[in-house]
Amino acid sequence: MKPWLVKEWCIPQADAEFVAKMEDVLDVYQRPYDPSRPVVCIDETNKQLILEKRVPCKPGKPEKLDSVYVRNGVADIFMISEPLAGKRETVVKQTRTAIDFAKVLRYTADELYPKAEKIILVTDNLSIHAPSSLYKAFSAEEANRLTKRFEWHYTPRHGS
Repeated sequence: MKPWLVKEWCIPQADAEFVAKMEDVLDVYQRPYDPSRPVVCIDETNKQLILEKRVPCKPGKPEKLDSVYVRNGVADIFMISEPLAGKRETVVKQTRTAIDFAKVLRYTADELYPKAEKIILVTDNLSIHAPSSLYKAFSAEEANRLTKRFEWHYTPRHGS
């Protein structure tokens, strides 16, 4: 094994765009805790839903592990976290679309932080992580209302 001969693909060169976004996010993370302006991070992942086909072992016999499973679909899990308050919430969806993300934003604004003056939002650069998602999901009036609830900050590409 010669790690010095392997080029790391996921950490980009620290060009001007990378540094600007990284400094912006680090500045956000250094803000003092303010419940009226919570710093909230939202990200998502997908997980396979598998149905294991195991036959229970007989009493007194060692358990037998098997790699056989039945694929039972995929779920997308959105995580909403407020690190300085130690809060986290998950929302499970069947898909990961702009409309799903918009609904998570509305849930965040209206259900989790209804009294917040402004929600300081940190997300990565996934294409659905944009105010335009709100306009795809809701009327222009509702999308505008929600857009004004958030102050958007993006992590650098490959930096989340």
